[in-house]
This record gives sequence, C-alpha cells and structure tokens, in this order.
Amino acid sequence: MPRKATTTRDELLKYYHDMNFQRRVEIMCDEIYKKKEVRGFCHLMDGQEAVSVGVEAGITKEDHVITAYRCHGMLLGRGETAERLIAEMMGKVTGASKGKGGSMHMSLRKKKFYGGNGIVGAHIPVGTGIAFGINYEKKKEVCVTMYGDGAANQGQLYEAANMALLWKLPVIYLCENNLYAMGTACARATPNTKYYTKLAPIPGFKSDGMDLFAVREAVKFAREWCLSGKGPICLEVDTYRYHGHSMSDPGLSYRSREEIAKVRKERDPIAKVKQIILDNKVATEDELKEIEKETRKTVEDVTVKAREDPWPDPEKDLLTDVMAYPDPHPFIRNVEYDKSIFP
Repeated sequence: MPRKATTTRDELLKYYHDMNFQRRVEIMCDEIYKKKEVRGFCHLMDGQEAVSVGVEAGITKEDHVITAYRCHGMLLGRGETAERLIAEMMGKVTGASKGKGGSMHMSLRKKKFYGGNGIVGAHIPVGTGIAFGINYEKKKEVCVTMYGDGAANQGQLYEAANMALLWKLPVIYLCENNLYAMGTACARATPNTKYYTKLAPIPGFKSDGMDLFAVREAVKFAREWCLSGKGPICLEVDTYRYHGHSMSDPGLSYRSREEIAKVRKERDPIAKVKQIILDNKVATEDELKEIEKETRKTVEDVTVKAREDPWPDPEKDLLTDVMAYPDPHPFIRNVEYDKSIFP
C-alpha cells in the first residue's frame, strides 16, 4: 500500500492550476444557474477537486473513465474545454453535447470519458463492460468506474462486480463518499458504511479524498493491481461537496453551516496543495494569486462567449444524434399520424 508521495515543481503548479480552474468553473455554473441562464439539473462538485485531479494524475490518457452526474471536474480533466462545458450548460449548439445534454450528459469518447450519466448507478455495468472490452482486446489499460455512496447500495453494482471478479476485469470501482446520498447521511442508508468492503471478496481500501496526493497514489496502486491481472479492486475516497446535492438543494437541512465551514477550514483540498507549495517555497503567494486570477478571467471570458453563441435549430437539430447509424429514409411517428415523417 502507498505510504508516501513525491512530486515536482511543475506537477504542483499544474495541480494547483487545475484544481482552481475546476472550482472556478463550478462557481460560474452556480452563478449562471441562479441567473436562470441554465435549465434542468445541475450537480456541482466544488470541494471534491482532490478526487477529480488526483484520479487523472494516477492514470494515463490511455485509460478509461466513467462517472455519474457530478461530472464536470472529470470532464475537464479528460480534456474538455470550459468553453464547451459552459456552452452546454446554457443549451447552446457549441456545447459539449451540442446543447442537448446539459450538465449531466457530457462525454468525450475520443479521450475515453464516457459521461456524465443521470441515473444513479446505471453507468456502473457500462464501466464493467468497458473493462470487458479492454480484456477482450488484451490491452494494458484500466477503466475507473466512479460512483457515489448512494449508488453503493444499488443492486446493479453487485451484479457487475460479480462478473468483474469472475472474469478478472481491469476495473477500479471508485466510491466517492461525500457523506450524503442526496440529503441522507450514510449511516441512515446502510448498516455498513465501510464502502471499500462492500464488494468483498473484491479487495478494497480507503484513501483521504480531500488530499490530492493520497488519491493519486491510491489510484496508481489500484491501476497496477488491475494491470497485473489480479482483477478488479475497490477504492473508497472520503470527500465532501460544498454545494447541496443539486442546485435545488440548499444543503442545509441535513447538515449545518458550521459543519461545512469546518471542512472548508480544516480539509479544503486546494488549501492543502497551496500550503505544500508555500512551505516548500515552490512559488510565492503572489505567483499563486496570478494563477487564481488567470483561471477566473478564462472562465469569465468563455462565459461571455457562450452567452453570444447560437441556440440549436429546432428544425435542423431536433432529430439529429438520436441513432448512432440513422436510417437514410426513416419513418418517425409523430403524435398526430398525418404529421409523421415518412420515408
């Protein structure tokens, strides 16, 4: 098991930039949602940046990632731009899903990121299937299948994990335990809150999800486990979201302001990386402020552009991207039969 981590100046500054960038994007998503520039569901991940940046640092670009609906950080880490993410949030045709998916339905298939999935736990068998494909093609890759503590009680997780162990698939089942499944505390939903043990006999362990280096080293260990042919492994990361479950949830009916403030003060993942940088004289306070200033300006600029981008054309775009291989002469049944589209 990993007990220490080493890093470089360039890595530290990149981590600090990426974590700040992801948080700034989420803060902007909060702002434009409250201005009613965003419709639909929105689940923000600020506070969980050590997980999104740490996971990406622990794998390679050849590896695969699939997650649930709190997906913005992982999407950015895989290579999506803030411009396309914000545009998608606003429903613009320039968005990551051409304005049709919104916050929960963004993927980046060419870079092996498969969403962004809206149904709790439904993506876990898909992640297992991706690992099956890796095994079938005899590739030295893994699939990180991420889910929350709420999804850890879903039956489909156990069905998928059963097959993964039977076939020794290279899948990391990564449980992001942010302590609350929507508004339900862990202990109120399951008698076993040691989520890393719930997939036994699949081996599992737990890491501090508010410490980027703890996450990175844990993921590296899990990746090597899978690549060695030992099959799946379960990793629980103990983390915390500052926002409520979604934008419709103030997040204060089941936890106190004092609890949130205590986590921000004592465990904030960005503050931890900042302290390491300052303690080791990797950069000055002013240099770090420049990074923060640059990320803020970038996100503000792409938001201004997204506001000016066009909406999807209801006539041209409504029926596109429905089928992977569309019939060139389709019959599409309308509500009123005589208004259907005939071949």
